[in-house]
Amino acid sequence: MTIPDIKKNTDQKMQKSIEALRSDLAKVRTGRAHPGLLDHIQVDYYGNPTMLTQVANVTLIDARTIGVQPWEKKMVAVIEKAIRESDLGLNPATQGDMIRVPTPALTEERRKEMVKLVKNEAEDAKIAIRNIRRDANEALKKLLKDKACSEDDERRAQDEIQKLTDKFVADVDKLVVEKEKEVLTV
Repeated sequence: MTIPDIKKNTDQKMQKSIEALRSDLAKVRTGRAHPGLLDHIQVDYYGNPTMLTQVANVTLIDARTIGVQPWEKKMVAVIEKAIRESDLGLNPATQGDMIRVPTPALTEERRKEMVKLVKNEAEDAKIAIRNIRRDANEALKKLLKDKACSEDDERRAQDEIQKLTDKFVADVDKLVVEKEKEVLTV
């Protein structure tokens, strides 16, 4: 492995950490409804745990209501039960073969809990980024030990990896500020 390989690999891994954080933050509920809220819910589809989006059409009815239209009529009760038992605190209501999922307005206390959750997710992402930096620095030290690069090259590469780390940590902070603003907006 060469220094450019290590840098490229580090950049890709840090980018994946940011994408994972974006995905996790999308699941954090704000005052508004959005179909992505139900993405991680699994339903029992003929004995197999299956993602909700694979057995039903999830749409937005209005700003506070998500509509779930199962593709099979007998899945209505199963989907309703899965949504009710999820960790989201939602109470779905069935109307014929359509399930309406109203998202209740968040209280101030609940909004603050959501902000704490967002900050925990961000801290996890920062830890992941720092671990990637550590792994890259260890790979650089191994190159130096194996005499595959000079000390100057190793030092320069470590500085570049630190700059990369700082950039991605700043990205995490920016995402957190945006999500916090979104959660606290009434």
